[in-house]
Amino acid sequence: MKRTAKTLIVDDSMPVATVVEKLLNMRGVLDITKAGNGLQGLESFERALLNGTPYDLVFLDIVMPVMDGQEALKRMRALEAEMGITWDNRATIVMLSGLDSPDDMVKTLIQGDRTDYLGKPFHMEELGAMLVKHDFL
Repeated sequence: MKRTAKTLIVDDSMPVATVVEKLLNMRGVLDITKAGNGLQGLESFERALLNGTPYDLVFLDIVMPVMDGQEALKRMRALEAEMGITWDNRATIVMLSGLDSPDDMVKTLIQGDRTDYLGKPFHMEELGAMLVKHDFL
């Protein structure tokens, strides 16, 4: 691995989060925290920043209860900016979505400041390629 990979998985579907975790484990990513909604994810993200141990990689579902992924993304990026984290040192945030409509997907993805996107369901090869692309493998 070229970079550390302290990872946060935020998804309201624990079966999906568990699959993502297992796929990451198979790729050597072991330091993983899971959250069940955007607010819990945001709280974990903020705690890590305040403790000086920020997440390197975040998988963030778009459609969730309590706080959706777009709002969580916006707030995560705002926290990084408040902490003076530069563009080069920000977390790699990958949005996850099973949205079916191409229009909905485009609208959702152009909003926010995400790093990348994976559609659900995705295959191990897609996850591996994304990790290589962002210098985690």
